[in-house]
Amino acid sequence: MRLEHKGFAPGSVALVNGGADGIGLAAACRFAGFGMTVCIVDHAADKLDAAEARIRAAGAPHTATFAADVSDRAALESIEARIADRFGGVDVLMNNAGIQPGSSMFGPDLARWQQILGVNLWGVINGTQVFVPRMIERGRPGTVINTGSKQGITTPPGDPAYNVTKAGVKAFTEALEHELRNTGGARLGAHLLIPGFVFTGLTRRGRTEKPDGAWTPEETVDFMMKGLENGDFYILCPDNDVDRATDEKRMAWAIGDIIENRPPLSRWHPDHGAAFEAFLKRD
Repeated sequence: MRLEHKGFAPGSVALVNGGADGIGLAAACRFAGFGMTVCIVDHAADKLDAAEARIRAAGAPHTATFAADVSDRAALESIEARIADRFGGVDVLMNNAGIQPGSSMFGPDLARWQQILGVNLWGVINGTQVFVPRMIERGRPGTVINTGSKQGITTPPGDPAYNVTKAGVKAFTEALEHELRNTGGARLGAHLLIPGFVFTGLTRRGRTEKPDGAWTPEETVDFMMKGLENGDFYILCPDNDVDRATDEKRMAWAIGDIIENRPPLSRWHPDHGAAFEAFLKRD
């Protein structure tokens, strides 16, 4: 299906949550290049003016920016009403806002867990439940893109709160796509964007130069748009360090923990690490 049949066309309206920087801003600029009206939501109010200028320069005939935390459902409901009043509604929704301050399984960081779940998981749920009903009612072609993570599939040790949220985004987006394709009159599709290593504010960690292994946000969005045009639900991005074949083997091993009744996260288990390395080397 051509991209214009998915809402990427002049006269359509895109909303990008987490759109003031990184992948979100790169996507907003790409959508602007289609001649779309582009709206962005971001908690970083100080970045909105510069982001809007870039989106306008990329070709958006109309723009709107909103400073809000996507975990605040009432704020998104207000934004939805304002976009509907001004532009008629949304055709392309990208739930991209995410944070990764780090987490531990135990310790005095309950507030951190609540913040990560609020933004990364509830932000996606809120964005979808607030904006998609009107998208369905309008009967126009459109698309929902939710940003997940490989960490939500292979769930490596070290940051359990982030992994939980991204595993939840995967399950939620799968359910959303099933719901949309079984809803009469809905001309919408859902897609799960699974980035690789991308040099953004989330991964910068004090670095000023992009590591060789990382993609730029623009490279990631290039790959995303090809996936959308191909009709891919799972848009699994490689990067300059890890190719798709390696990602597939890592994911196959993860589900194999269940099938083979191995310990969870057996890639990192002393009794199974060597077997995993041998598995990676198979043709």
